[in-house]
Amino acid sequence: MSLKSLRIGGVPEHFNLPWHLACEAGAFADAGLDVEYRDFPGGTGAMTGALKNDELNVAIVLSEGGVANVLNGAPNRLCKVYVDSPLIWGIHVPASSRFETMDEARGSRYAISRFGSGSHLMAIVDAAERGWELDALQFVKVGGLAGALAGLPAGDAELFMWERFMTQPHVDDGTFRRIDERPTKWPSFMICATLDLLESRADELRKALEIVSRFCKNVETRSDNVQLIADRYSLSEGDTAEWLDNICWSDSFDRPDEELAEVISYLQRLEIVKTRNANPDDVWFQL
Repeated sequence: MSLKSLRIGGVPEHFNLPWHLACEAGAFADAGLDVEYRDFPGGTGAMTGALKNDELNVAIVLSEGGVANVLNGAPNRLCKVYVDSPLIWGIHVPASSRFETMDEARGSRYAISRFGSGSHLMAIVDAAERGWELDALQFVKVGGLAGALAGLPAGDAELFMWERFMTQPHVDDGTFRRIDERPTKWPSFMICATLDLLESRADELRKALEIVSRFCKNVETRSDNVQLIADRYSLSEGDTAEWLDNICWSDSFDRPDEELAEVISYLQRLEIVKTRNANPDDVWFQL
């Protein structure tokens, strides 16, 4: 690991295929950039931890997790929308569960990656939207999708929220059943970077993000995109085609004021963040 590199982390999901393709093509090196990209199965919570310990200096995080991280005092800032389309969270139970609806599952334990992760924050958002008592929510840390695949059938928890297309193979094979969905009201993923990096090497990061945007467009338009994604992520071609119809990677560097305000409002109302009267200025660095 080079301290001079852009050390970038993202979830091992189809959203981040453009990063892998750019690395494999040598596109960053060709542009004179030292980029190290790593998959983080533990998700946003694991990546914000890696930003804190200097394992990463850039992370592709869920919007709600990134905003919460900054407002709770981390020396990081969001600087670009990466995926503008909302994330569709599937709500899952073990296949053997007696629950058929979320009303029946009320009061059950949620498996989460870790506290502060998307699976944690979105469980709170979902419960709030249903009018449930938030103080009564119970969480069991399992470390990510792999942990939930083991933990739910074992009875460690009863509910698990994760991106619906990535969990579809585990619904198809009978490990999980999906009993509901919850789409976000904001963009799925944003780029979060340490202030140290942003204040000293913002030009390098912007250049890397411009390269990735070209690969995002390539994935959207290439004739073999369905087969490519289905093969690399063990998805059916039908699910992959549906996902591609709805994905929208962003090539804009504009600050999404309305969407950031929506996330901030939710996090404050649900008391996930400590600060009051926050606004987009508090979480954004303009590249």
